[in-house]
Amino acid sequence: MGKALTLFRYNSPRRRYELIMTERSQVLVSIEWVAEHLNDPAIRLVEVDVDTQAYEMGHIPGAVAFNWQTQLQDPIRRDIISKEDLERLLSQLGIRNDHTIVLYGDNNNWFAAYAFWVLKVYGHEDVRLMDGGRKKWIAEGREITVEVPNFPPSQYQAKAPDLSLRAFFPQVMESLNQSGVALVDVRSPQEFTGELLAPPGLLETAQRGGHIPGAHNIPWAQAVREDGTFKSPEELRALYETMGITSDKQVITYCRIGERSSHTWFVLKYLLGYPHVRNYDGSWTEWGNIVGAPIERDVPTETHGGNSTAPCPQ
Repeated sequence: MGKALTLFRYNSPRRRYELIMTERSQVLVSIEWVAEHLNDPAIRLVEVDVDTQAYEMGHIPGAVAFNWQTQLQDPIRRDIISKEDLERLLSQLGIRNDHTIVLYGDNNNWFAAYAFWVLKVYGHEDVRLMDGGRKKWIAEGREITVEVPNFPPSQYQAKAPDLSLRAFFPQVMESLNQSGVALVDVRSPQEFTGELLAPPGLLETAQRGGHIPGAHNIPWAQAVREDGTFKSPEELRALYETMGITSDKQVITYCRIGERSSHTWFVLKYLLGYPHVRNYDGSWTEWGNIVGAPIERDVPTETHGGNSTAPCPQ
């Protein structure tokens, strides 16, 4: 009787909500929280931007930076950074295993979420996002600096990659037409239908436009408010559940190169507490280039050279 009551309490809507809010506070911090912890030696602030020059123009005092193009991926292998390279990067920046890493960036934390995913793949215990990102910090008129901090080097040791957080092409192919799997395409509607291969000005692209068969199009930016902060759990749950993306399913998120889908992966796994969520970082630049990979396309594809009037990625 007691065990059954405990399970009932754990599975009740109120208890689930309490657990989600507890988890949310462990991975998402406010602008005010960051301002209060600027001089906390247990914290390492890291800025990760789509615009890799934004950090140099001004950043939160004490923040270091990751360059997503050169430091978080291997351009030769077309893969995420290796375990050894991540250890070298974090050691050079003075980040220890016991540090709380707080990530933030431009574009509503687009690449900050990607860095969060990479760090979780390699097992860093305490990683958080600053809600609202660079946009909200600057909008509130808070202090920025061009001074780059210099921390003593560390001896960071990453764990073996947790592949339960990552989806690969064969897994996605096997998931097609399976009722227990939900594919979430977080790209813009124009990319999803096949009208565009990639957002204007972005180089990584594919030979074909369209989407993976059976995928649901829920653009990543629908999860945030105008000020860049994440929507409430109730709003987020409604956004995904109305499209059939429920917590009882194996969920796979994807976009173009895996960065926008990291943002949705973060929302589903940490803000809504979905137990089984993978990020398919090969995404459309892999799927759309593989010979024989099935696709669905709603309209003819229009290629462009970066001068299109189509909207930026949303």
